[in-house]
Amino acid sequence: MKLHAVSDLHLSFAENRQALREIAARPDDWLILAGDIGETAAHLAFALEILAPRFRQLIWAPGNHDLWTLPVGAGGLRGAAKYEALVTLCRTHGVLTPEDDYPIVAIGGRDVRLAPLFLLYDYSFRPADVPAERAVEWAGEAGVHCADERLLYSDPYASVVEWCHARCAATEARLEMCRDGLTNVLINHFPLREDLVRLPRIPRFSIWCGTRRTEAWHVRFNASVVVSGHLHIRSTHYRDGVRFEEVSLGYPKQWKRWAGPPGVRQILPLEHDPEKRPAPAKAGVMLQQ
Repeated sequence: MKLHAVSDLHLSFAENRQALREIAARPDDWLILAGDIGETAAHLAFALEILAPRFRQLIWAPGNHDLWTLPVGAGGLRGAAKYEALVTLCRTHGVLTPEDDYPIVAIGGRDVRLAPLFLLYDYSFRPADVPAERAVEWAGEAGVHCADERLLYSDPYASVVEWCHARCAATEARLEMCRDGLTNVLINHFPLREDLVRLPRIPRFSIWCGTRRTEAWHVRFNASVVVSGHLHIRSTHYRDGVRFEEVSLGYPKQWKRWAGPPGVRQILPLEHDPEKRPAPAKAGVMLQQ
């Protein structure tokens, strides 16, 4: 068995729907879907109907786009209700979600726990001299905006920040109960560390990219790999000897820089000797793909 991952399929684009159709079947393997499959339940259903028969098991974690309420003002499901509806949809296809037990599977001759997370962001990926209440204004001063401010609702929470903190607290308590010696694969749409958010063209978009509350989770919770998306920049980093994989497909104008759409990424087992990975002292080296 092998573990693969992809995120940010953004199925509102016809080119991305075709790229999804071209993902090869791997009936013995598991596939992680790390968020931003699309903007509607129909987009997620489309992906699951194609991919579920091609893999032994799918694991899903939501992204911000998945949780948008469209069209605006049409009375659709909002906030936690939208998330819960997507969890129900996943379960009808036999897909594991952050609300299910974390599965323990044997990969490459060792047992690992796969932990899909749903954590959101709290605008804390910002300079120390920018107050939290000015974070969105600060980004806007550089012409950087995020559609989440119009389309991502937090009901019944007062704000996305409050929802983020509630999810972090509940997930942290759950992971604390998993301290049993097994290594974990942490799966979240947003990066768990601020220093992994490098967006040269829109650096102030960082405020919508995660929370500092998860900065040390890869060490605290014995992670061997952390899988994320959101940045639309496929990459491999190491921090403290832990491998971080960004697995986005992204928008067509982004992936068309390659000869064709990048497929799923193999997460485990490593395709090279894990003993040859960079040592912790070399943390910060990025292997761009």
